[in-house]
Amino acid sequence: MIEIRGVHKSFKEKEVLKDINLTINDGKVLGLCGINGAGKSTLLRIISGVYKADLGDVLIDNESSYDNEKVKKDVFFLPDEPYFDYNTTPKSIVKIYEALYNLDLDVYYKNIEHFKIPLNKKIIKFSKGMKRQVFISIAFAIKPKYLLLDEAFDGLDPFARMYFKREIVDMVSDNNTTVIIASHSLRELEDICDTFAIIDKNKIAASGELFESLDKIHKYQIAFSEKIDKDKFPPIYKTYHQDERIVKIVTNVSIDELNEKIKDLNPLFIDELNVNFEEMFNTVIEEGGYLE
Repeated sequence: MIEIRGVHKSFKEKEVLKDINLTINDGKVLGLCGINGAGKSTLLRIISGVYKADLGDVLIDNESSYDNEKVKKDVFFLPDEPYFDYNTTPKSIVKIYEALYNLDLDVYYKNIEHFKIPLNKKIIKFSKGMKRQVFISIAFAIKPKYLLLDEAFDGLDPFARMYFKREIVDMVSDNNTTVIIASHSLRELEDICDTFAIIDKNKIAASGELFESLDKIHKYQIAFSEKIDKDKFPPIYKTYHQDERIVKIVTNVSIDELNEKIKDLNPLFIDELNVNFEEMFNTVIEEGGYLE
């Protein structure tokens, strides 16, 4: 289990994270989201023990992650731009990781072959997607207890994304791996994540079980016989968009409650629309947290 307790982090005068508290249970896949510069990468580096928090701590299996070799053997952090030198090839890079982890070479070469990666070509000459495939193959071969991925989908083609998500699900199922994925690809995260955390304004703005949270908010499309004044609409919404006679809202009220609250406006009809993770994220960022 990962426990993030009151973590603060600043770089010089810039505050990046403020009082971050989060618990991630074993065998969960957590989607870590936020706009550019929100602090996602910084938080991953603190969890993995690369950075030290200014205040607070991160506990992994009840031990502090910073400067703890025992903990780090169970954690693999794949940054957005992992380091390798000019002459590194997919064949030579495994020697580095074999010295640090118990790496399953059969799994590594199976994935390299699947992605059709040339073993003896310099990684520096690969496209971003191919580089990402090499390091994803390393991650799968390490089979860590805790896998931290920064912008995991970046550069991957649709087939590679599908394969990657399937392998993540298998890792969790087979090894009870805990996975944290920081990404802007919210639709991809929705496919594989069962929990989420959204960072906004240096803090956790929303977190929890993904589908339980999606069930708490509703999106409605409401039609009227004529254009209505927004001021006449009851203030029950988190977001409100109007196009002449059609109003779309995101709210936490049920359709029965909505019918009761707007009956005096004489709506022609009300349609309930599906709410996805991307829409929930936008609601949280625009409004500073969704309604409970």
